[in-house]
Amino acid sequence: MSKSLESMIEGWDGLGVVSSYHAGTGSWIFVALHDDTLGRPTGGCRLKQYDSPAAALRDAMRLAEGMTWKWAAMDFPYGGGKSVLAVPGPIRGDARRRLFTRFGEILNGLNGAYGVGEDLGTTPGDMAFLATVTPHVAGAGRGGPPPDPGPFTAAGVHAGILAAVAHVDGEREMRGKAVLVQGTGDVGGPLAHLLAGSGARVLVCDLDEGRARAVADACGGEIIDPAVIYDTPCDVYAPCAVGATVNERTIPRLRCRIVAGAANNQLEVAEDAERVRARGILYAPDYVINGGGAMAFGLMEDGFGDPDELIRRVRGIGGTLAEIFRDADARGASPVVSARALALKTLGRT
Repeated sequence: MSKSLESMIEGWDGLGVVSSYHAGTGSWIFVALHDDTLGRPTGGCRLKQYDSPAAALRDAMRLAEGMTWKWAAMDFPYGGGKSVLAVPGPIRGDARRRLFTRFGEILNGLNGAYGVGEDLGTTPGDMAFLATVTPHVAGAGRGGPPPDPGPFTAAGVHAGILAAVAHVDGEREMRGKAVLVQGTGDVGGPLAHLLAGSGARVLVCDLDEGRARAVADACGGEIIDPAVIYDTPCDVYAPCAVGATVNERTIPRLRCRIVAGAANNQLEVAEDAERVRARGILYAPDYVINGGGAMAFGLMEDGFGDPDELIRRVRGIGGTLAEIFRDADARGASPVVSARALALKTLGRT
C-alpha cells in the first residue's frame, strides 16, 4: 500500500479499512468500517471508476461514516460500513464474477464484521452472485436473491420531498410544482414515477440520454440538458446520482427552494450546509432522506417481509424529516445540525 493511502487511513476516525488489489481485473477493493456502537457495520458496495486509488479510498471512508449517521438517525441496530470496488473501466461477464468472488472471500475473512448490500454501480444480480460466495449479504438469508433496494429508497425520498414541501408551503400539495430529478437509475427512475403520480411536474436529467428519455416518456416528464441543470428553475432539486453536486460552485446557481434527493454525500464540504441555508433553500440531510433502502433491509433482517408494511415504515422518513426541519428552525440552524444531534443522541454521545 502506498504511503498516501496509509496516511489517509491513519488520519481517519473509523474502526479500520481492509484494502486489496485484484490483479486479475486491475481493481482496488476497499472495505471501510467506521463505527459499531449500535451493531455490525453494514452498508452497500459501490462499483465505479475513480481517478486514483486514493479517491476510491476517500469515497469508501466518507460513505462508511455516512452509514453511521444513517443507521443512528433511524435508530437501527447497525453500524457504519461501506465498500468500494474501484475498477479501471467497464467490467462484465467472467471478469466481474472473478472480482466479486475475491470480494466475497475478503468478506469471509472478516468473519461477519461487515454486512454488504447493493449500491451505485452494483446490481441485484451482483448481490445474488456474491451470496453464493459469502453469507454476509444483507437480505440474502431470506431465501432467493436479495431484493432491489432502489424502490424502497425512492419511496423514502418521495416521502421526504412531501415533508419538505409541507414545511416550506404549509401543505403537501405537489400539483404544479417542478421537481428536477438528477439521475434516472435505480432510485431516480422510480422516484420520477412517484412524483408524477403525486401531480408534480417532473424534470429529468441524466448523462445517459436514452435512459433519461425512457423515464421522461414513461412519466410524462421533460428532459433537462446536464449543462444547465443548476440554472434550471424548479421547486425541488433532487440529486439522485453522484455526490458533491451541492457545493460552493453550484449553490449560487441553484434556482430551487428545496434540495432533497437520494445521492449520498450531496454536500461537497460541511460548510455547504450553511451556504444552502443562507440562500433560503431547505436542505433534507442526505443520510436521513435516502435511508429507505437501508431501512427496508434492516427490517427484512429482523423478519419483516410484507412489502406494503415495508413501504409504510419507509415512508415514516417523512415524519422524521418534519421533526428535523422544525428543530432546525427552533435552533436557527441548518437541518444538518438537527439531523446530527438526533444521530448523536442515538449513539449516546450527547
